[in-house]
Amino acid sequence: MSGPRQLAGIALFAAAVACVPLVTASGATLNFVMMALYATLIAQAWNILGGFGGQFSFGHALFFGSGAYIQAIAQLQGGLNAWVALGLAVIGAAVVGLFIGGLSFRYGLKGSYFALVTLAFAEVFRIVALSVPFTGGGVGLMLPLREAPSNLQFATRAGYLWVVLAFVVAALLVTWWLRNGRFGAWLQAVRDNEDAARAVGVNPFRVKLGAIGISAAFMGAAGAFYVQVFQYIDPGIAYGSSTSVEALVGAIVGGVGTLWGPVLGAVVLHLLADLTRNLFGELPGINMVIYGTVLVLIVIFLPRGIAGLGLSVRQLWASAKGGPRG
Repeated sequence: MSGPRQLAGIALFAAAVACVPLVTASGATLNFVMMALYATLIAQAWNILGGFGGQFSFGHALFFGSGAYIQAIAQLQGGLNAWVALGLAVIGAAVVGLFIGGLSFRYGLKGSYFALVTLAFAEVFRIVALSVPFTGGGVGLMLPLREAPSNLQFATRAGYLWVVLAFVVAALLVTWWLRNGRFGAWLQAVRDNEDAARAVGVNPFRVKLGAIGISAAFMGAAGAFYVQVFQYIDPGIAYGSSTSVEALVGAIVGGVGTLWGPVLGAVVLHLLADLTRNLFGELPGINMVIYGTVLVLIVIFLPRGIAGLGLSVRQLWASAKGGPRG
């Protein structure tokens, strides 16, 4: 798909989702769409670094939690407006990403070593958040309820849906830029072969540092959004492994290094989780067994993710036609 057609697709997606609250007032429907967009945002954030940069992170909750705590602390202890806090959360998470990336990439860490470093830092930040008083320790922080758009709190899910949609569209535009721009070409060259990229004048350190900064910024926005929706954060939620897993699984199932893969992966996984929970919620553990089984089948039979389904089917058909003849 060409660049202009991709932009048109993003515009149509934004318009269609933005009209959902105008079509239905169902709280369940709006909540599903909102949470699917939230899952899309963290999957797209991971995809920028893991899919385009080839730097698989197991600790993206590190940036999520940093954004979440900055959002809460700026309001509770700094007395700042929620929108101002949101900007600080995005910037703060990006700074954390640049710090972690600077340490990791300066010493050439990549692959499993980089994945373990991000996981370790997420755990370090969780322990620190448990220990220092300004994070509320193990009790966490709770925002007071002050419903007003100026305070980034809304009476219905519609307002939150439009806010997270804006972030998702921004992430899609950045992904489009990575697919069609020079920086994205550099990043993918570094992903495929760092030595070859360096030989043609690309600076792998700077390129990867830029990617982790962008990725962390979107993850921080997701953390700030979470705090505003649920008005609570604690170290387990902020830096727990579940957020990191949700981000990478959504991108991998949908298709890493693609524009729409994280969107498809997040929606399918969110829908699957809701269906299994509703159908088998009375049988403890069965919903998770079915959910995990479906994930394994997707990974085995769709190695390129859902976004690569068409290509996988065409290759299977071609191999079947070109198989041995009797």
